[in-house]
Amino acid sequence: MPSMREAFLSTTEEILDADPDVAVVLADISAAQLAGAARRHPGRVINVGIREQLLVSAGAGLALAGLRPIVHTFPSFLVERAFEQIKLDFSHQEASGVLVSYGASYDMPTAGRTHQSPGDVALIDSLPGWTVHVPGHPDEARRLLLESIPGDGRIYLRLSAQENASPHLGVGFTRLRQGSRGVVVAVGPVLDRVLRATAGLDVTVLYASTIRPFDAAGLRAAALAASPEVVLVEPYLAGTSAHWVAEALSDVPHRLRSLGVRRDTEVRTYGGIADHDLAHGLDAGSLALSIKDFLPG
Repeated sequence: MPSMREAFLSTTEEILDADPDVAVVLADISAAQLAGAARRHPGRVINVGIREQLLVSAGAGLALAGLRPIVHTFPSFLVERAFEQIKLDFSHQEASGVLVSYGASYDMPTAGRTHQSPGDVALIDSLPGWTVHVPGHPDEARRLLLESIPGDGRIYLRLSAQENASPHLGVGFTRLRQGSRGVVVAVGPVLDRVLRATAGLDVTVLYASTIRPFDAAGLRAAALAASPEVVLVEPYLAGTSAHWVAEALSDVPHRLRSLGVRRDTEVRTYGGIADHDLAHGLDAGSLALSIKDFLPG
């Protein structure tokens, strides 16, 4: 099975071959893999080199000229380094496009802090009108990319090296388990760990590969059908979606525990992905302890 990144690259080639209104803007990352597409479509595969602010501005310029841009690099460069360009060139000018990152919060731990971006979704969430996809499987990544091309929306597609065993292609929150003691929300590639962590617990498990727009109705229905004890597990900065949970349950007394990449300290470990999962409490064992400790009774 191809990885999310491989699924993205092969699907992008298909899109370029089929749709003359799509352009891809790169900053060296993935340029070698798309070299064939660049030869076939030299005016629509543009590599600006390691100039990420220009990457985003060029994508917005292509959008304003009538093309549908796919703008791609690692999230620390795409969102954090070029955030002003996202804010002004895309959002303020109401330009449309698809920003695609690969590397998630800490998928490249040996590269150090420069290649980590746990705050990317929180930054995008500070801007109105963005759709945010966080697929947990290559099949989800492919479908979400294909669905992002038509229209004029502003899309952020966050790809990861971490994947679930099976895809879930529903819209909004998909209810994978039904329980009465609380609701556990899993976003993207943390799902399999959440399922292991909640095995044997009487809880509802919801899954989303699209977290913006937030499925307030789906969460509300699940919380009202169970105890309104909500555990939110996101593969980026802890609590990124907490304000959406609060809004969805604004008239329902509830408790919320937000789990994700730690906010209280900067983890300076290199190691591997599993080491970072453990450091942030996002491995299955740590999640099980956190969820059991939070649930009443």
